[in-house]
Amino acid sequence: MSCPLHERIIFLGFLTLFAALSDSVAMCQAPKANEDESLVVMSPLPDPLLRVDGTRITDAKDWPVQRARWLQIIAEHEYGIAPTEKAAVTWELVEQGLMNNDKTKRQQFVVHLKTDAASLDIDFVLLTPNQPGKVRGTFLGLNFQGNHTIDSSPALRLPKSWVANDSKTGVTENRATESIRGAQDRRWPIAEINERGYAVATAYYGDIDPDFDDGFKNGVHSLFPLHRASSENRERWGTIAGWAWGLSRLMDVLIQQPNIDPDKVAVIGHSRLGKTSLWAGASDPRFSIVIANNSGCGGAALERRNFGEAVARINTSFPHWFCPKFQDYNQNESAMPFDQHTLLACIAPRPVYIASATKDLWADPKGEYLSGWYASPVYQLLGYNGLPSEVPPASDISVGDRVGYHNRTGTHDILSFDWQQYMNFADRHWK
Repeated sequence: MSCPLHERIIFLGFLTLFAALSDSVAMCQAPKANEDESLVVMSPLPDPLLRVDGTRITDAKDWPVQRARWLQIIAEHEYGIAPTEKAAVTWELVEQGLMNNDKTKRQQFVVHLKTDAASLDIDFVLLTPNQPGKVRGTFLGLNFQGNHTIDSSPALRLPKSWVANDSKTGVTENRATESIRGAQDRRWPIAEINERGYAVATAYYGDIDPDFDDGFKNGVHSLFPLHRASSENRERWGTIAGWAWGLSRLMDVLIQQPNIDPDKVAVIGHSRLGKTSLWAGASDPRFSIVIANNSGCGGAALERRNFGEAVARINTSFPHWFCPKFQDYNQNESAMPFDQHTLLACIAPRPVYIASATKDLWADPKGEYLSGWYASPVYQLLGYNGLPSEVPPASDISVGDRVGYHNRTGTHDILSFDWQQYMNFADRHWK
């Protein structure tokens, strides 16, 4: 039986509309991640030592100018440019005591950031070996769920800021709860670190900037409302740059503590906070060692390698992490005027350690290693050794000198094995 003409027209119109909507949805969806090494096609990488005029730097004294150029490029095109205005930084000690069978001294601070526009409070905890004199060095990093999650000590304060809801841990209404006290202690082996003579300093990353897309209005962005990213100002800072800026403000407080050596502070981070530690370390030379654990796309991994998470996927899932201009490189990584090896090069001559996990293909372990390899010529120019070979090492083997690397057996995480390598690295470079 045939359909009347008007019904066929309506039906064809519906199909046309459906096809258009389907195409629109497909355009909004990021491409499937590649985890097949045989399908990798990498376009040529920028030479970190090549000047704008095409000449190559051969003298170490010329690196600072080149480094400043790369930092500006990376800021404009990826993380975003932070405000130049200053915030007043003050702090107060609100609690102190002992934990871990009295082997760890605990100091809890509230750090106050204030501008003419707004103010922000950050809970900050410093955990040092309970011994006289200065500690051997300090690892400063952010945590994912609150200071109370890094150890089961009942004294550690719960954050008052926004926390992601999680049915597994019982977090509801975006508020921290007792249910996850000590839940992340595997990532923060405080007793092991203190036994080696090192201190740990940490704050909840959501205190600095809540991890959701609100148009760059909350957290540290509220301190500088005239500097928010927008369609007219696409190069202004995103959330990763905000977290990195917050780490520098915590550094302002940390180096005022009498038992802390300001020349021996490492910035450390895992996953998205590994991306953050790299940008913080590149931007702030006061961090004498920079450590990125499983940092992947937007961190240590080369963007031009079409392996694991790619620029389009990360910008689709987390549009607030980077500046809006970074979206120009969705499925267009070869057009980037930089790649992540230039970020690592900006840390030189300070030591940098990159770590992967064998089952964390999403973060592209080989791409993380190669980023360190292609940054190594800058270290060599400055008189130091980087990574020893273009071929990544076997799993669970730490390699490198001023640029360090290992690929731990296992999944996306930061564990005691990783920390042991980082402390070994600090032993060598802090001596």
